[in-house]
Amino acid sequence: MAMRKMGSMAKPDVIISKDGDTFTVKTESTFKTSEFSFKLNEKFMEDTIDGRKTETVITLGDDNVLTQVQKWDGKEATITRKVVDGKLIVECDMNNVKCTRVYKKA
Repeated sequence: MAMRKMGSMAKPDVIISKDGDTFTVKTESTFKTSEFSFKLNEKFMEDTIDGRKTETVITLGDDNVLTQVQKWDGKEATITRKVVDGKLIVECDMNNVKCTRVYKKA
């Protein structure tokens, strides 16, 4: 819980890159750095920044929205990433509770 509280106060940099058909998402902050790579529509094991081990699949919709579904211990969370007006909007939805984080381009 303390790690999540500190994470919510961090102002991380997020770098999303693509090399061929592999995407990489790197999140850097003074608190912690994490990185994961994936191919669209392929399940992979993800070690989350808060210590969970999830089975994850990421898809790209026609509207250029990346949708990430994480499953672990009978739980499920959905994270969407989209660019709106030059800002990255990240929404996390779990058990009908949604949080939104907005990133400005540096």
